[in-house]
Amino acid sequence: MIPAAAGIGLRFPHHRAVLEERPAVAWLEVHAENYMGGGKPLMVLDAIRRDYPVALHGVGLSLGSADGLNERHLARLRNLAQRVDPGLVSEHLSWSATGGAHFADLLPLPFTEEALSIVCRNVEAAQESLGRRILVENASSYLRYRHSPIPEWEFVAALAERTGCGILCDVNNIFVTACNHGFDPRRYLHALPAERVSEIHLAGHQVRKFEDGRSIRIDDHGSRVSHEVWALYAEALALFGRVPTLIEWDTDVPPLAVLLDEAAQAQCIMSEERTHARPA
Repeated sequence: MIPAAAGIGLRFPHHRAVLEERPAVAWLEVHAENYMGGGKPLMVLDAIRRDYPVALHGVGLSLGSADGLNERHLARLRNLAQRVDPGLVSEHLSWSATGGAHFADLLPLPFTEEALSIVCRNVEAAQESLGRRILVENASSYLRYRHSPIPEWEFVAALAERTGCGILCDVNNIFVTACNHGFDPRRYLHALPAERVSEIHLAGHQVRKFEDGRSIRIDDHGSRVSHEVWALYAEALALFGRVPTLIEWDTDVPPLAVLLDEAAQAQCIMSEERTHARPA
């Protein structure tokens, strides 16, 4: 099981340090696709898995694809999960493949009943194939479809209700999306069913300003968690209780000590919410 504590995303630059130093971190999460090819990365993961709880986080399953899931990709994920025996398996609420073409981005969905039916069908297929519940993460958004009548938070809640999946609540993504589209991020948090939230992600983002005075927030996972996101995280804990929390860092990856420091900050905030803890 993944403990209700702060963990970090394991990236290739930190493989050696984790193997040699055995840092005092509660758990680790890896991008599933990085280990599907076998070889040395998978051997390293096998060694690390003997000492730490591990979660698998996917980026390529494309839960929003109307074409359905890629059976080959799903089979590779299933094989990896059977080998690693992860405490949690998660994917994104997005699409990245259609008509045999694959994109290197987590593309947004129109929040419609039709899209909800498609995602529900794909989540159910993934859960049946894997033989377990998965968590679905809200992705950051930079544009909206003209026809998208369902608020994202209602879409996520309905998905969890219809499929039995869990929710991976990315607090940074909520904040980024809220700033880009002009809504209150707390409204998003308060609309999520607390009993379905089984993991939280935290990461840094950047603000890009334009000459006309406009700005956009980019979810680049390349810096420390912002003060605003830490505050929103504290509110999330008050609503959901203590759940496994992950520090993500994917660009300009710093020394391992920086991620451990961010995890310690999350653990400190989590400790202040002990009165809201849920039974294990």
